[in-house]
Amino acid sequence: MGSGQVTEQLDWNGKKVTVAGLGVSGIPAARVLHGLGALVTVVNDGDDERSRAQAAELEAEGITVRLGDGDTLPSGTELIVTAPGWRPDKPLFTAAAEAGVEIWGDVELAWRLRGPGAAPWLAVTGTNGKTTTVRMLASILEAAGLRTAAVGNIGVSLLDAVLGEEPYDVLAVELSSYQLHWAPSVRAHSAAVLNLAPDHLDWHGSMEAYAADKGRIYEGNQVACVYNVADAATEDLVREADVEEGCRAIGFTLGTPGPSQLGVVEGILVDRAFVANRQNNAQELAEVADVQPPAPHNIANALAAAALARAFGVEAKAVRDGLKAFRPDPHRIELVEEIGGVTYVDDSKATNTHAAEASLAAYDPIVWIAGGLAKGATFDELVQKSAKRLRGAVLIGADRALIREALARHAPEVPVVDLDRTDTGAMSEAVREAAGLARPGDTVLLAPACASMDMFTNYNKRGEAFADAVRALAATGDA
Repeated sequence: MGSGQVTEQLDWNGKKVTVAGLGVSGIPAARVLHGLGALVTVVNDGDDERSRAQAAELEAEGITVRLGDGDTLPSGTELIVTAPGWRPDKPLFTAAAEAGVEIWGDVELAWRLRGPGAAPWLAVTGTNGKTTTVRMLASILEAAGLRTAAVGNIGVSLLDAVLGEEPYDVLAVELSSYQLHWAPSVRAHSAAVLNLAPDHLDWHGSMEAYAADKGRIYEGNQVACVYNVADAATEDLVREADVEEGCRAIGFTLGTPGPSQLGVVEGILVDRAFVANRQNNAQELAEVADVQPPAPHNIANALAAAALARAFGVEAKAVRDGLKAFRPDPHRIELVEEIGGVTYVDDSKATNTHAAEASLAAYDPIVWIAGGLAKGATFDELVQKSAKRLRGAVLIGADRALIREALARHAPEVPVVDLDRTDTGAMSEAVREAAGLARPGDTVLLAPACASMDMFTNYNKRGEAFADAVRALAATGDA
């Protein structure tokens, strides 16, 4: 089924639906389903003060809530709508499978609730770069005069987007592997897989299962399956997908593009996919300098966004205008300050090795601030690839020893400062130590390659601590 078609409208009246999870997707799903006439029961593992307050609100509206037991299937359940983070091996889902009960995620629910004339979806997934690419895509679509929104994991709720009174022309949709796992019938107009690297393997069970869930984004695509020429696994997923007749494989590359690809020629982003006579012609889209910041992995994001926009028929001028207007979210390779000829860059969002590798590839030489919660990751390959760029390293966080050992094996000549503290002043000390190792022309780069929760509430707070420490350093003139 193509994204221009609308799924069969279900009769929700009296249908017994169990919503799994009280989180940011569960509460809106419960309210929407209740409003449609379904008999909704929300189940939640937690039974804390916040959950009880949320439950009281829903129960006042006539929705049943069961706290402290997310594993037992409520009697008579005809459908489960789950929060994306709930693992497939939960007893609730095992019981549902045994009872023949379907399980949808919030994305699947949104897809099924789309009305007549619903906006097509341009969808993006990948281990890293999803949010930036989707926001770039929305910026390009807006520059083309289209009513759009960045939705999915970000921005407007997907349910709000599909049920809103004022229709969109097209939606830029970010989809995680979790969401795709629970979204069997979603069919995008066009979709992109940006990259594939080991991540969330504890949830999916294996790299193969993780890749298969990512690959679901290509199922039923109408116009273009966009893949990364430098990441063969993404092209493999295109080959395996069952797409609509005439749908094309479109590659993006940081090199010179071949036919049916977008790429870079002498500082210009060019399109050899959506042009007449693509064997011989190319369309200029934008300059590398129009992309901020112009780091290699961000150029790749821009090319993927441009490919999806071009698949939707957007003119070249709107691609350029949209990229020029776009500014990345904080803590994504964000320039903080230049002090004494040393540049300080915050990429706290680099929470895994794949993201950190992309960040490290953008600068040379680097004093690297890294560490945190490794989540089962290993660091040998990352250090091997980046060793020649490193002036020094400052390590923080619970699993810093894993990075220290990888540095000792593969970059023994790189000086390493190991900070054995996790208090609020640790980041300030890390920045001071990094400044001591750096020379004019160097970049001090926070690209932790780890999650933040050992020391910080989230990666945003970690990035803010880094930026605050850099600004304090600038104010004292100690650099």
